[in-house]
Amino acid sequence: MKNYKQAEAKFWQGRISEDALYLHELIQLKDLTQIERAQNASVALLGYACDEGVSRNLGRPGAIEGPNAIRKTLSSLSNHWHETPLNLCDFGDLICTDQNLESHQNDTAQAASDLLKNGHFPIIMGGGHDLAYAHFKGIRKAFPKKKIGIVNLDAHFDLRDGSTEATSGTPFWQIAQEEKENFTYYCFGIQKESNSRQLFQTASDYGVRYLLNSAFNLQNWYHIQKELDQFIEEVELIYLSIDLDGFSSAYAPGVSAPSPLGFAPDVALKTIKYLVQSQKLVSVDVVELNPEYDLDNATARLASRLIYALIDAHAEVNSVKLV
Repeated sequence: MKNYKQAEAKFWQGRISEDALYLHELIQLKDLTQIERAQNASVALLGYACDEGVSRNLGRPGAIEGPNAIRKTLSSLSNHWHETPLNLCDFGDLICTDQNLESHQNDTAQAASDLLKNGHFPIIMGGGHDLAYAHFKGIRKAFPKKKIGIVNLDAHFDLRDGSTEATSGTPFWQIAQEEKENFTYYCFGIQKESNSRQLFQTASDYGVRYLLNSAFNLQNWYHIQKELDQFIEEVELIYLSIDLDGFSSAYAPGVSAPSPLGFAPDVALKTIKYLVQSQKLVSVDVVELNPEYDLDNATARLASRLIYALIDAHAEVNSVKLV
């Protein structure tokens, strides 16, 4: 892979202990070109360092620096798994430096497929939401005969027509073209203000289910849970995409398209845990972190806490004993 960069220890720094108390003391730096079969529950971090899709979508560039910002804030969080059969691995970054988004997506799809085929649980850190098309292609390649459901926590459908050019706004439209009648997509957090009438019509045409941002909150959990239960029952595997611009800018100012009226972390965390507990969730990405516009690393810290929650829930489901 031409634009692959191995994981670097300099992004995993922090307080030193004698008992591996922090994630930077647990992390294993791995080579994506030499993926080994996972022997235990294995969470595989991979960076999608790219903002070409954001630029094409007329957004604010800067998401290319997202993966390393997440690593830095994840690094010092507490390790409660150091004596357990959980492997936390960093497989480095795939970097889009030549504006060739399509080639970069193909490399990412192959990487996701290779990780899944070797028994890892990928968490891919973006980067723009154009990652979703690449990520789904990788999951489909790993599981060619499975019915895969997509859950997206996002303010936007990202169903723009990508027939002329792929962008961060086209990934789910691209997936729909390839999946056709198998396209199964639920978006939580949709904002009317951020999606045109045409996009709502496209969502309807493709049978997309969605919950408006005004209803995506803990007070409405009973309804959310019913929707999730029905969705989980319909599919064999689930791919979860978390777009940080769906959160209120009070929590996530460092994104390409901030929103003051986005959803809160509490409902997102509850949804994440519920999906992991279904035991159908196979791969996740966290996208649209733009460190250039972040305030005191608030958005990077939010991203790292979401990933921490994923690791914790994955460990629990895989019967990893907490210390």
